[in-house]
Amino acid sequence: MKGKRADYGSLPTEQALADGADLERRSTDDIVRLLLDEEARSQQAAMRCRKDIVRAVDAVVASLKAGGRLIYAGAGTSGRLGALDAAELPPTFGAPVGQVLAIVAGGPRALTRSVEGAEDRSDAARARLLRLRLGPNDIVCAIAASGVTPFARAALAYAKEQAARTIFVTCVQDASHERLADVVIAAEVGPEVLPGSTRLKGGTVTKIILNAISTTSMIRLHKVYRGRMVDVTATNRKLRDRATRILVELSGLGRTQAARLLKRANGRPKLALAMHLLGADAETARRRLDEVDDDLHRL
Repeated sequence: MKGKRADYGSLPTEQALADGADLERRSTDDIVRLLLDEEARSQQAAMRCRKDIVRAVDAVVASLKAGGRLIYAGAGTSGRLGALDAAELPPTFGAPVGQVLAIVAGGPRALTRSVEGAEDRSDAARARLLRLRLGPNDIVCAIAASGVTPFARAALAYAKEQAARTIFVTCVQDASHERLADVVIAAEVGPEVLPGSTRLKGGTVTKIILNAISTTSMIRLHKVYRGRMVDVTATNRKLRDRATRILVELSGLGRTQAARLLKRANGRPKLALAMHLLGADAETARRRLDEVDDDLHRL
């Protein structure tokens, strides 16, 4: 919070859960039960934010269609969850490398270990986005369970300066957040079983929200056809098998025929299916897909 120090003790994410007061004296079964009962609140909190998640999806799709990028920004668990989502979109949906990125407080080493004090370095967020040449077609999704993380808030402030779209994913309702971002998703999960440990419900609800934003955005960008991930990148044995099965299921071809067609399409199920539907070679099918914005329904 620029200009004044955050009152961390008053944050909802720092409050104590009444049921957790005697946690260490309970049986293992009781502790696990309490943790799982509390985790169930994450799904409910995400559902209450559904309309804001829809707004976020619309903003992401608009940016990506304009040739921009989705850039996650966060510290600690929040930053790692953004990085996880960014890493999984290229193989799952064939998203171009660099279309979805993540900046994490403390840099790459913070993905596997704690980097003390990194979340307080607001200047680092601005510097990272400056190096990425953030522009008006991009969208920054900052993640901060507490709502006060300087790194995340600085990323939003810089994005605003560059006229980029902005989303703020947090677990705290605060009227001031509306000035930070175009879309605020405040999923109130209540106090954690361990006060302040937002790797628990805070992390769970963040993962749910990011899943919803990115997956729905990819669907809206025509990377799913008849419920299948037709843009999956077949980079290993499992994914090659999945790509073949997708083609078999959607084309009605036998497995051997589908495998041959997939090979001619350089392992890309969508292109292979377009070739099958059009009775065309790969180059012709690719041209036609470009003409219909990659939407197989419009072939």
